[in-house]
Amino acid sequence: MNQNENLDQALEQIDLEKNLNRIKYKILVLSGKGGVGKSTVSANLALSLALNGNKVGLLDVDFHGPSIPRLMGLEGRQVDMKNDKLVPVNFSENLKVLSLGMLVQSRDAVIWRGPMKMGAIKQMLKDVEWGDLDYLIFDSPPGTGDEPLSVVQLVKNATGAVVVTTPQALSTSDVRRSIQFCEKLNLPVLGVIENMSGFVCPSCGATHDIFKTGGGESMSREMNVAFLGKIPIEPQIVQASDEGKPYVYHYGKSETAQSFLSIVEQLVEKIKGAKT
Repeated sequence: MNQNENLDQALEQIDLEKNLNRIKYKILVLSGKGGVGKSTVSANLALSLALNGNKVGLLDVDFHGPSIPRLMGLEGRQVDMKNDKLVPVNFSENLKVLSLGMLVQSRDAVIWRGPMKMGAIKQMLKDVEWGDLDYLIFDSPPGTGDEPLSVVQLVKNATGAVVVTTPQALSTSDVRRSIQFCEKLNLPVLGVIENMSGFVCPSCGATHDIFKTGGGESMSREMNVAFLGKIPIEPQIVQASDEGKPYVYHYGKSETAQSFLSIVEQLVEKIKGAKT
């Protein structure tokens, strides 16, 4: 590597750190298992924080299956440029959103190796006008591969991770690996969310544990990490997601939306308590 390349890398690092220093808290949403509703949790956590008056960014780094544009009703939205920087899409006054799905309009599969993913994530942090934020939420793909590893390597002062699971043993056994991933990289685990935890029948009001219940809570105790709460199976979430209507934004008075808000309160208390 010659002197000019070293200088370019040093300048890139300065720009990256300058951007990241304007963001107070950086939170990764992880899961070792696909299909647990991680992107839905990411979107609704970001929205809940924004509805509480925080300035929030939501960054989708799931390159092979970006769900955030659909969940947020932002499919087809173009990302603008300003002063040679990308400008995230404003969902609301307090919430900015960016996804590779907004940058790559083709519906073809993204076939990238690790270095390309690392470079893209670096650009989405360094060359994007995030501005001053209270929170930046990263929606990561399932597993412990290139994308979450790249985020942890690039965001050296990340606040921590929120880990999403469903109650059944098949999910919790995989999600344990996400917690181990965090431990090996010295990334604090802020807590575990148990999604799809029980179904309340809209007709009779009885609760049915379709995927069992309590598995995420038990795993949290065994792994000695905080348990943030349970989110029940809610058909309206599926409908709202398919229609691009973020759940807590459109159904804020529902019990499930209140579950999200309660989880956010615990998360904020934990983060701010760690800072004091």
